[in-house]
Amino acid sequence: MVRREDYERYDVIAAMDEENMRDLWHLTGGDPQGKCHLLLSFAGEAREVADPWYTGNFDATYEDVLRGCRALLAALEQRLPAGEARS
Repeated sequence: MVRREDYERYDVIAAMDEENMRDLWHLTGGDPQGKCHLLLSFAGEAREVADPWYTGNFDATYEDVLRGCRALLAALEQRLPAGEARS
């Protein structure tokens, strides 16, 4: 669960669906620092993670989360100063 004070503590906050994004928008006062993103946006996809309870396809959800997390990690690694990237 994300708390209001988390907004100042973290550089990036990822949500899996639009409902969570709306909640983050309200919690953060409109995301003034642009820290909130849909997870799959890091993978270049403007969509939500597949809801396994709605689709019945837990494998698709796993693949979405994996793709989003890998892309998020790559984006974060690009932000590191030279020599600090993980090997």
